[in-house]
Amino acid sequence: MFLSDCHTHTRFSPDSEALVPDVARAAKAAGLSALCLTDHLDFLDFNGNFVGLGGHTMPFYDPGELARLAPAGLKLYSGVELGEPWADPALAAQVAQCPGLDFILGSAHNLGQEHGGQDFYFVHYDSEETCYEILDAYVGRLEALSTMLCFDSLAHVIYPLRYMNDRDGNHVSLQPYYPRLEHIFRTLIGQGRSIELNTTRGEQVEHWRPILALYKDCGGALVTLGSDAHTPQDVGRGIAQGAQLIKEYGLTLAVYEKRQPRTVTL
Repeated sequence: MFLSDCHTHTRFSPDSEALVPDVARAAKAAGLSALCLTDHLDFLDFNGNFVGLGGHTMPFYDPGELARLAPAGLKLYSGVELGEPWADPALAAQVAQCPGLDFILGSAHNLGQEHGGQDFYFVHYDSEETCYEILDAYVGRLEALSTMLCFDSLAHVIYPLRYMNDRDGNHVSLQPYYPRLEHIFRTLIGQGRSIELNTTRGEQVEHWRPILALYKDCGGALVTLGSDAHTPQDVGRGIAQGAQLIKEYGLTLAVYEKRQPRTVTL
């Protein structure tokens, strides 16, 4: 089976120290056919302050360099995880025009300023009422993100639930927002774009069933697959299970090269 991990981080991300050769060897050992490096390019920092490019230039890795570093049988792609692009739409459009990028994930990581602006990771969710208040605003940001043409795949739709439920013990769901998510998905589908099944390093594969079902019902087909690995040992975790889930729902695995999706039969 063709297995791809198209959401991974290396030393260019503020929360990773991984080196490309180590990540590539780990991908090969995990039986992957393709790996895309998608380091963070978040326009807001962990506290919600605008940082723009933060001194970075795109792409983080030269495609030729990646070709030299790739073990035999593994294709390495150059990507980026573009976070909070609505903070500077013009700058986001410039990033999207970079010829060296194969793939761009579009992400929402931060609470709005009305809730403090921090990355969801740094918040303690002490009640379900608070969770739903924050989720309502989060879906609003996904709505704004879906209208922007600066990315290829909408990353980790269920991102806040990692911390609200799995870490802090709440039992909230995105189900109250399904009508709004339907609109988001139909917008992406109409533009020929995809959503991501993010395994969260193998911890959240089954969490995606209702979202994949909703996406399928909206007419969706293309799904990208990523582990969200920040260390070499997490590369590929949950990818085989995620691929099986994509197949089970009759969806199509997509891998992007030069910003164009290559579809994979599972």
